[in-house]
Amino acid sequence: MVQKFIGREAELQVFSEALTSPGAELIAVFGRRRVGKTFLIRHAYQKRMIFEFSGLKDTKTAHQLERFRLALVKTFAIEAPLDKLPSWLHAFSLLSDLLEKSASSTKKKRVIFLDEFPWMDSPRSGFLSAFDNFWNSWASKQPNLVVVICGSAASWMIQNIVRNKGGLHNRLTRRIRLAPFNLKETEQFLESQRVQFKRYQILQLYMMMGGIPHYLKELRRGESVEQAIDRLFFAQDGLLREEFVSLYPALFDDPERHLAVVRALADKPSGLTRNQLIEVCPFDSGGSTTKMLEELLESGFVQQYFPFGKATKDAIFKLCDEYTIFYLKFIENSKASGQGAWLNKSQTPVYRIWGGLAFENLCLKHVQQIKKGLGILGIYTEQSVWRSDGRTEEQGAQIDLLLDRADNTINLIEIKFSVSEFVIDKKYAAELEDKKRIFADKTATRKNLLITMLTSYGVKKNEYFYNTIQREITMDALFEAL
Repeated sequence: MVQKFIGREAELQVFSEALTSPGAELIAVFGRRRVGKTFLIRHAYQKRMIFEFSGLKDTKTAHQLERFRLALVKTFAIEAPLDKLPSWLHAFSLLSDLLEKSASSTKKKRVIFLDEFPWMDSPRSGFLSAFDNFWNSWASKQPNLVVVICGSAASWMIQNIVRNKGGLHNRLTRRIRLAPFNLKETEQFLESQRVQFKRYQILQLYMMMGGIPHYLKELRRGESVEQAIDRLFFAQDGLLREEFVSLYPALFDDPERHLAVVRALADKPSGLTRNQLIEVCPFDSGGSTTKMLEELLESGFVQQYFPFGKATKDAIFKLCDEYTIFYLKFIENSKASGQGAWLNKSQTPVYRIWGGLAFENLCLKHVQQIKKGLGILGIYTEQSVWRSDGRTEEQGAQIDLLLDRADNTINLIEIKFSVSEFVIDKKYAAELEDKKRIFADKTATRKNLLITMLTSYGVKKNEYFYNTIQREITMDALFEAL
């Protein structure tokens, strides 16, 4: 079955604008492994592509150059014997010569696509300086040319391309960090694959594997969630049981440091500040730690939140990659395997705790949809989290999501994941009122505070609901298209 293209409207607009701009374009595309970068680029530029080449990981320069030579022979239908390429400088020089010879009279832009770009830069290969020369001495002067460079190795792309201090400094004309599908796109993708799940089941799947197209396409028609998870995670050769081993090494040059941060954050779902991470891991407080956190942020594994009323230095880092969280919690040290493994685990208290945290994480990624559900999409809003550690004289409090609005209002959002309608009893209603009171006291805010419930199936309408809750939305709001 031909895979239907889903979403990515903003990214396609960027690609489209590059085709109509008056000058040469150098576009960098990066994002985590399996997120669909190559599929997107080919979809956008399949009719304009004149040369495509992909690097191989951990491959010697001579082999990369031989593959590049063969790609040139095939693409440009070279019949005469083509000598081996002694260097990347020669390779790009030959590419520019061939492109000039094959140029047509049309003014339509042509596209060069270099995939897995970081993997071409093997040690002492001279690749980056050769590409630098190719772009600055020739490609940048071709008004009818678009060069797209793409890679999953976010650390390399960020440091060597986006933050380049040499000849490629400020040469990028556009950059795209491709994010996973949101819930609406995930729903549309599954529909395009003729895989039928209710929205609650899609939530469950998203909480385990995120909106990663390569993972989602492994779901089968007629399977339950439990069957799919057993097959993908708990079977001996399950795709997502083996994925973790290669995921981080494929993205980062020094994955052990990144994994140390990821594991520390997995143990602290509420998040850690930079100083707390340095203490826990432990790392130095210099630029290397800042660089590593930036790489995790840019790759979409970690999100940064600013607590209400706090300075930038108090930012909280939270692990947000669903697959990583699920793997570390249920797969890595588990002896369970085979059919029925997930159904058994899903009956435990550990599952219920994970489910609540995973749903909260999912909601924090869909704040714009939440705002639309609340009817405040057009109001300027600052998103944050808030917590007050308890002292002897007062209890602590935590607010899952806080929307500080420009219309003198703050939504204090309580997030609950449940299999049916959520019921507020006397005790829980008192806890909510305490949270509101402590927040008002601690922050000294004069804004109107609205206790807001975000649940999977809604809240039962009893006296405690009407006396305590001002607004509510359900999981359906998270599936809204923007």
